[in-house]
Amino acid sequence: MNKHTSKAGTAGVLCAMIVLGGCASSGEPPESELRAAETSVQQAVSSDARDYEPVLLNQAQNKIADAEELIEREEYLDAERLLEQADVDAQLSGARANTAKAEQAVEEINRNIDALRQRIEDRQ
Repeated sequence: MNKHTSKAGTAGVLCAMIVLGGCASSGEPPESELRAAETSVQQAVSSDARDYEPVLLNQAQNKIADAEELIEREEYLDAERLLEQADVDAQLSGARANTAKAEQAVEEINRNIDALRQRIEDRQ
């Protein structure tokens, strides 16, 4: 094998890899990732994320919408990545909303304890 044949063979292999790589992104639509992201958004909404983390929740919803457009264009790999990000964003917004609600509950409990302490001191 001479140098020219070797270079042509290498170039051919690279071209084949590029073509196959392009085909790999047109596999199956990421339906399970879409359902998971949508479920996470619904759970975040149930956790009052609209009140506590509206920006993050909105980002998750926008990523789902963008991913749906990518799915229509059969750009499944990019859609899958966006859906995974949307899922994480939605879960984070729900967790932050739950944390904020828990912190508010703790503050309310502490206020009640302080009020009870004050009543006890006033009676003594």
